[in-house]
Amino acid sequence: MLGMDRVTEEIAHFIGMFHIDLEQARARENYTDFSLARTNHDIHSRSMGETPFTADFELEGYDPYLNYRPVYPIFPLASPRPDLPREIETHDGADRSVLHADMDLPARMLFSNTLSFQMIAPPLEPPGSVVNYAHQHIWLSDNDVFSVGGHGLVVSAEMVNPLAVLAAAQTALHLSPLADFVMPGSADEMIEFVRAVAEALEDADYDGSESVVMHQGDTLSGIYVNGYLVDEAADETEDEDGGQTQVSSYGDPLPDASVTITMGGNTVLNDAVLKSLWSGATVTAVVGDHFEINAIIQINAIWDMDEFGGGLARWSEDNGSNEIFNIASFEREASGNPQQDAGSITDQFPTFWSVTEISGDLMIVNWIEQYIFMTDNDVGIVSASGAQTSIISGDNTGINHTSIFELGHSYDLIIIGGSLYDASIIEQINVLFDSDQIEAVSGFQTTGTGEVSSASNLLWNQASIYNIGGEEPFGALPESYIQAAISLANGNGEIPEALLNDPAFAGLAGLRVLYISGDLINLQYIRQTSILGDDDQIALAMDAVIPNLDADWAVETGGNTLVNNAAIVDLDSLGNTYVGGQQYSQETLIQAELISSQPDLGSQDPTVLASEAILFLDDSMLDERHEPSTSVSTSTDPAQSQDDGLQTLLG
Repeated sequence: MLGMDRVTEEIAHFIGMFHIDLEQARARENYTDFSLARTNHDIHSRSMGETPFTADFELEGYDPYLNYRPVYPIFPLASPRPDLPREIETHDGADRSVLHADMDLPARMLFSNTLSFQMIAPPLEPPGSVVNYAHQHIWLSDNDVFSVGGHGLVVSAEMVNPLAVLAAAQTALHLSPLADFVMPGSADEMIEFVRAVAEALEDADYDGSESVVMHQGDTLSGIYVNGYLVDEAADETEDEDGGQTQVSSYGDPLPDASVTITMGGNTVLNDAVLKSLWSGATVTAVVGDHFEINAIIQINAIWDMDEFGGGLARWSEDNGSNEIFNIASFEREASGNPQQDAGSITDQFPTFWSVTEISGDLMIVNWIEQYIFMTDNDVGIVSASGAQTSIISGDNTGINHTSIFELGHSYDLIIIGGSLYDASIIEQINVLFDSDQIEAVSGFQTTGTGEVSSASNLLWNQASIYNIGGEEPFGALPESYIQAAISLANGNGEIPEALLNDPAFAGLAGLRVLYISGDLINLQYIRQTSILGDDDQIALAMDAVIPNLDADWAVETGGNTLVNNAAIVDLDSLGNTYVGGQQYSQETLIQAELISSQPDLGSQDPTVLASEAILFLDDSMLDERHEPSTSVSTSTDPAQSQDDGLQTLLG
């Protein structure tokens, strides 16, 4: 760019400054012309009586079932759109299938018979399959060997394979008709599993067994405690005086010479909650079969055969008994949309619909297994000295917890081209071995107080199955729904007028439809198992150096707690259910309480249970398949360390 000479540059600056001054003058003139005229309004100059007020809407009474749904978008069609086929420009509703077949729109549409509007339904999101497998296992071994005091004796322990505990528990585990079932994988395996469970529950036979109670029918309702239907389950246990049961405490001041031994007090807890609200509809139409089972199986088994030596004849024994509870609840609640009365049905019915499709099966599966195996078989020799001695070799805790909450999609109509399989199953088993042996070595004696507590165990199973919907009777599949299912299967997407006029859809502008070409599989399964071995063996001896006859003794070998708690909340339907094939419904409750002292243990040979329990006390009862390890001997040093393992006190 060439530079300007000095004269030319000054002329250019002059012309620029002239234009700027001219524009500023014009701006001042325009500002004066457009100045705002100020108006004075006194808001207090008008009285309230002169203020205009109208109420265009009349308030109606309270309606607890008032449902609001936003109006679907309606777009006027002033002229034929260039992308519409020529066949549908007349909008006479004669050939609606052409609209679905030829137009590539995000959602299927339907024209109104008024010929003036085109209604476009918003697209729907199909629910995906959800499958959860949860396995929670706890394996705890706390088998202590201890020698306390100057008694001069030797502990000789022979270890036992922990598989022996499991072998003894098989009697209770196989009492369940579902003991041999394994977790299914594919959709076909799940369907086979549901049908096999229903067959196994139908074939279950506990006639002649006083320890097992079974209830079965199309539906069960209410709360069952230990086999009996009750109004409410007891929240707390009361003693003979009407007060709450008091638990003995060793926190009080101890005398100068005392021995306190706590070898039980173990706690195991399995807790699971399933809330499956994944999909539901006001109307569910099943072309195939509708197969539903709800089952609760609860088993409590305890082996509690305690032996006290003759040297403890003067001791007081805590008469606290073992508490065993099986609590099951079946409840079904109607959907939140009650059926409308004939007089309240409006004249408005759906005039268009939107369909989302799932090709194949829809699976809603939650499989939870919680397992706790704990052994606390302690062996010890104790003598009293002139001091306060406290031995705690139990007090173990194992907890499994899981919670699943599935909140998904709701529709006005679900059409299932195949069958519907709905199963909610809870299986709970508690097994406790608490056969304690407390012996006094020759020469043992005491003038102090002696107290022994070997029971007061708690076995608690609590389960609840809560179904939402499905309370109304199942109806036969109407012809209009069959035609709709055939149309959806062929890809046409046509909904008959008779279906749209179903009273269940009254008041809806459009219909949201989910079509499943295969089966709907809804499987909720919880299995909880707790096995605790707490067979303790204690030898009481005199101090070899300075025998103490005035010591007070308190021995507690029980006080174990086994709890299984499970709940399933399952959404079946939000309204009516129509079935084109067979409809099968079964609800089953099995509750069993096995106690080793009973003559009939769940139709099992009581000698088997007794011999297995002795397994912890006498190594001669070991099965030949379980090879004992080398015996362990410990010195009489009071400061010796503890050695864990399943042991038997030999001397």
